Amino acid sequence: MGEEEESIEQAAAVRRERLRALKAAQELLSAPEDQDKPDDANPTMEEDNPSMKFRNYLPHDKELQEGKLAPPVLPKFEDPVAAAPPPSEEKEDPFVNIAPKKPNWDLRRDVQKKLDKLERRTQKAIFKLMEEQEKENQLAEDGGNVSED
Repeated sequence: MGEEEESIEQAAAVRRERLRALKAAQELLSAPEDQDKPDDANPTMEEDNPSMKFRNYLPHDKELQEGKLAPPVLPKFEDPVAAAPPPSEEKEDPFVNIAPKKPNWDLRRDVQKKLDKLERRTQKAIFKLMEEQEKENQLAEDGGNVSED
């Protein structure tokens, strides 16, 4: 447990140092350029020469037009998606393999038990009707033969 506390403290110390370094770097970047010059420079001279920077505006005054900044140059960006070769068109659509061969396969699966039961009943009914027809035919034949004698 003591080792964990030491490692946490070390990590916190390293983080504090990084934050201090970042803060110092940020202060250096945000410091105006006038601080780098010696203090004995004439302050009235600075007021006469305004240090305005225009990025998106072109002033009408000739003196201020000198403060116009050039537009930033953006680095050339290459789209990695466009650079990749297009996929070959020979590949089959993966959803074609998922689709069933017959569109009503799920209906048949759900109703199959009922269809089997109905099929058995239908076969029994057909068999019963055939037996009744045979009996009628036999009676008709027997009845016809008896009257002929």
